[in-house]
Amino acid sequence: MEGLQKMLDSIEYIEKNLDDELVMEEIAAVACMSKFHFQRMFHMLTGYTVTEYIRNRRITIAAQELVFSDAKVIDVAMKYGYETPEAFSKAFRRIHGISPSNARKHRQSLKAYPKLSFQIQLKGDVEMDYKIVEKGSFTVVGKSIRTGVVDGENHRNIAAFWDESNQNGFTDELAKNCGSLGILGVCMEFDKEQEHLTYLIGAEKNIEEIPQDWEERQIPAETWAVFPVRGAMPDAMPKVWERVFSEWFPATGYEHSGGPEMEVYLSDADPYADDYYSEVWIPIKN
Repeated sequence: MEGLQKMLDSIEYIEKNLDDELVMEEIAAVACMSKFHFQRMFHMLTGYTVTEYIRNRRITIAAQELVFSDAKVIDVAMKYGYETPEAFSKAFRRIHGISPSNARKHRQSLKAYPKLSFQIQLKGDVEMDYKIVEKGSFTVVGKSIRTGVVDGENHRNIAAFWDESNQNGFTDELAKNCGSLGILGVCMEFDKEQEHLTYLIGAEKNIEEIPQDWEERQIPAETWAVFPVRGAMPDAMPKVWERVFSEWFPATGYEHSGGPEMEVYLSDADPYADDYYSEVWIPIKN
């Protein structure tokens, strides 16, 4: 579990440099990971994006300095990376619900985001089946949404997107024309901070003419780690995602390549059945 220990090292590095410039590539280097893989691992393991965690920790420490020292608001703002007092005040209000000056004056109760810590556990109670698949580039067609990931926004939006797509007949139309992979849920087009992504419900392009309101996306050639998922949706899928990042990646030494991720729904059986079969496809590199 050396990979998880290196994640803890990166958290220590962040903590020691909250009052200095933090560069994502340098944080990832502490963990001996690529920038994308580190950010993805961090979010899957902690529930926070790296930038979200840094923002929350800085505003927590800044609040303590304001209340328990005589430092000026502008000096504290500059110390923790805010270019103006206005930007600092806005961020402070978002977290604590009051202005910096009021926090100092009244010493009201403030919200604290503690330093992250997690235990490294060697589970090993259930083996993880997987296979490695080489697949060339291919085109997918479907419909997409753009969603944030902070505070679980992506989970709510994606679930609603699936409900809507199932109810309005869109997934039924996809099923009539899908390729060998069946219906897909594709996470792609992450922004540089990995706080926003595009989620597409689609299928391999198998027809020349697609409906006007459908989209096309190109999935690049990748080496994929493919994990079977057995169980009713939506509960079965997140459990496998969690194990991939908390157990499989640290145990194997592979890294996320930075490409799209796919949920693969091969069967037209009842997705709420206990024996429903689906797959998680994650692009990897050595």
